[in-house]
Amino acid sequence: MRHQTKKNTLGKAPDQRKALLRSLCTELITYGEIKTTMARAKALQPYAENVISMAKKGDLNSRRLAGRYIFDKEIGQFIDTATGEVFETKQDGKKLAPQTVLRRLFSIIGVKYSSRNGGYTRIFRLPPRRGDASEMALIQLV
Repeated sequence: MRHQTKKNTLGKAPDQRKALLRSLCTELITYGEIKTTMARAKALQPYAENVISMAKKGDLNSRRLAGRYIFDKEIGQFIDTATGEVFETKQDGKKLAPQTVLRRLFSIIGVKYSSRNGGYTRIFRLPPRRGDASEMALIQLV
């Protein structure tokens, strides 16, 4: 029996679906909002909220687990490891590390939502896409 196994398959094989959600979640954390189809946005919402809940804990195990759910790529900015400030270029006299998606998740987003009990993302409906008239959505961090 398939009780409680419903998930949005998005018309993809499990490995492709996992890669798609991982990529969408990475971009959502990087930019704060992304424009995608409604089906993908609805599939991404619980996935991203689970990752942000891991970031709220902030311990080493959560950091390792979150690394499984997002791609840890460099963003192109620098972050002060002590204070969490973000800089566009290297500063003299400060210990700066290249900002990655995982560092951004734990040092900025996890701290921002530390007092919130869920509901980290919202979905807005957009006009249909011109090419195939599929429902579009804007998913963003609250």
